[in-house]
Amino acid sequence: MRRGPCIVVAMLAVASLLMEAGLPARHPVLIWNASDSVPIGLYLVQPVQRWVTSEIVVVLPQGVLAGWLADAGYLPNGVPMLKRILALPGQSVCRREHVILIDGVEAGVAQESDRHGRPLPDWQGCRTIGDDELFLMNRQSDSSLDGRYFGLTATSEVIGRAIPVWTRDPS
Repeated sequence: MRRGPCIVVAMLAVASLLMEAGLPARHPVLIWNASDSVPIGLYLVQPVQRWVTSEIVVVLPQGVLAGWLADAGYLPNGVPMLKRILALPGQSVCRREHVILIDGVEAGVAQESDRHGRPLPDWQGCRTIGDDELFLMNRQSDSSLDGRYFGLTATSEVIGRAIPVWTRDPS
């Protein structure tokens, strides 16, 4: 089996374990991250006690976003992704052209298209993050599919926080 299909199969297996485990009731749960938008490796999934910026969370996309990710071949339905919390309820998030601003401070830049030349979602404007929302963005990765393209994420889509157990990251 080639590396790509192996990764997808492994992620699907972990996703099904997460769903069956009913995360809040059973711990610990481990997840393998195969995307380089956060360090590749093994993560322990724990319940979120409180939202903290820069913390990595495990997100299970829902609805239109989940469908778009699956249809475009980025992420199969039912497979979680790891993203960093960049902004919390009460903060302001804007996308002006390609620039992402958090409380008026530049936080990153969005790309027009992916590495295959396909256009990426382009939301524009400003939002104050609601009590049941977060802004997720992996600012250390220019190619991460995150809030730069999706906007705000409902807290109900967050499965838990991801604690690195072993990663390829040298730090």
